[in-house]
Amino acid sequence: MAPWEKYLIEHKERFMNELFDFLRIPSVSALAEHADDVARAARWVEERLKAAGIESVTVMPTGGHPVVYGEWLHAPGKPTILVYGHFDTQPVDPVELWDSPPFEPTIRGNRIYARGVSDDKGNMFIPIIVAEAILKTGASLPVNLKFLFEGQEEIGSPQLPEFISANKQLLRCDMVLSSDGAQWAEDQPMVVLGTRGLAALFIDIRGPGHDLHSGTYGGTIANPVHALVHILDTLHDHEGRITVDGFYDDVRPITDEIRAKLAELPYDEAQYLEETGSPRTFGEPGYTTYERAGLRPTLEINGLYGGFQGEGLKTVLPAAAHAKISCRLVADQDPGKIIDLLVRHVEKVAPKEVKAAVTGNPSGAIPYLIPPDYAGLKTASAVLKDIYGKEPYRVYMGGSIPTNALFLEHLGAYTIVFAFGQLDELQHSPNEFLRISGYEKGQKAYGHLFQRLGKE
Repeated sequence: MAPWEKYLIEHKERFMNELFDFLRIPSVSALAEHADDVARAARWVEERLKAAGIESVTVMPTGGHPVVYGEWLHAPGKPTILVYGHFDTQPVDPVELWDSPPFEPTIRGNRIYARGVSDDKGNMFIPIIVAEAILKTGASLPVNLKFLFEGQEEIGSPQLPEFISANKQLLRCDMVLSSDGAQWAEDQPMVVLGTRGLAALFIDIRGPGHDLHSGTYGGTIANPVHALVHILDTLHDHEGRITVDGFYDDVRPITDEIRAKLAELPYDEAQYLEETGSPRTFGEPGYTTYERAGLRPTLEINGLYGGFQGEGLKTVLPAAAHAKISCRLVADQDPGKIIDLLVRHVEKVAPKEVKAAVTGNPSGAIPYLIPPDYAGLKTASAVLKDIYGKEPYRVYMGGSIPTNALFLEHLGAYTIVFAFGQLDELQHSPNEFLRISGYEKGQKAYGHLFQRLGKE
């Protein structure tokens, strides 16, 4: 066993306590009342990187939530690896569905429960303590390392494109390792060949100038909730196809080779339904579940609200109704174009008796693909095989990691998703958790990957 591995074991309890301190910070980037908490999390990461022996550590402004940068560049002739992650979290609602307070980490069985533990605080903590373990045991890091941790990934990284573009020289690297992601299962690794892009928008429907008595005015004035439901119903057909004109125009077809590779992945529909709690699968005809989840675009209603929301009945005709929509995009779709298509669609189908306003969220994400034969991907695959004793599956991830395409565009560097949560760990849901086994495998995997990249 290498000295750095012994160090990780000897300091295991301290590291867990530190992770719990990190998880207690409610760094919810989507909620304005938590902006100070996001900044507090950034300062925590800054101090933790310094304690690990990383140099030039600083919290950097973006115009929104901050980023934290640090570096260790004392391996001449060796590759420079940029490690990426994020310290912001999703909101916790509905909080009543949590079995323990979301920002009071709790261990039950082999799992740590807390908001952000899998996505992404637990995962981004791993490369920090691995770097510390190597440096504190008298060795030099086998590669040059740069760290970039952001505080706005959960809201689409709106200021990050400009930040990366303005700091190309600072961030210049040979390859990126993203701590934001997952493995297939506790005993099965995977490598990610692509992540989907993202486009989001808000629909606001206005009718009367204020809520009206539904008896006095019902049937004479258009109800904004009715109008919104009509608009939303025009976005798909009954089989799940998106019916917005032009939505599929730029979608890259799935090749026979890719379909064959995806068909090799194990799929148990009963298990899939058990994980989701759904009675049956649903989606665009002509595609398998994995094809729909990773290589076909989506349009989802994320929130729908209007009128009286409290307990009991209040007989009003609401003045307004609202919907939040997100689209997961695939190569070669453009978020800006998709938003334009949706704006035109809503304007076309909205009833004339109401006023419809559509606002596109500027923080979109470009779809990302990595060449299957990329050398760094082969190295990461070899390390995962050594750790898990199995060849990693090669998958296309349904979620979005905005930075993947940004690093390729601005730095010319491919990103390898190297994270050790799992797909079923309730990221973005109540009772989010991280398996301790994955947390520990990740430490070993990062150490071995750094060593192997230094040799190759």
